[in-house]
Amino acid sequence: MFSTQLINVAERSIKALIYHKCKLVTAESCTGGLIAAVLTEIPGSSAAFDRGFVTYSNQSKIDNLDVPECIVKRYGAVSHEAAIAMAKGAINSSTSDISVAVTGIAGPAGGTTEKPVGLVHIALARRNSYNIHERFEFENTCRSSVRRDAAMAALNLIIKVLNA
Repeated sequence: MFSTQLINVAERSIKALIYHKCKLVTAESCTGGLIAAVLTEIPGSSAAFDRGFVTYSNQSKIDNLDVPECIVKRYGAVSHEAAIAMAKGAINSSTSDISVAVTGIAGPAGGTTEKPVGLVHIALARRNSYNIHERFEFENTCRSSVRRDAAMAALNLIIKVLNA
């Protein structure tokens, strides 16, 4: 079901979360629950994974993650600001220690000159701490590739932050 590469990164993420005694919450838009799915494929993931939100529509981001409507209207759902708000909303809606949020344009349609297909914003929040944002423009604009690459990048960000 999942590539060996994605499973390996998920295993490393779970191990890092367990080692640092952290619980994770996810907030996913363009990945549609892929991150939560691959993490829960790992035996023992319940020690590190708390819950996941799939907030595909703009309204679901507002309703479930308390993303301010003004952020969605001003910057769009695919933006640095929306990703940070999603990560903050997810952590505030859970008892988790760390959150990761992903929003992007998986394609094949929906892209613009300013926001092309393959654009993905990933944010990570730590409870009572800092927020991190990374922006990606994935070259392979096949929908499944963008989703897979975004999930991989989000998992790698978790590992990078925890092992820093």
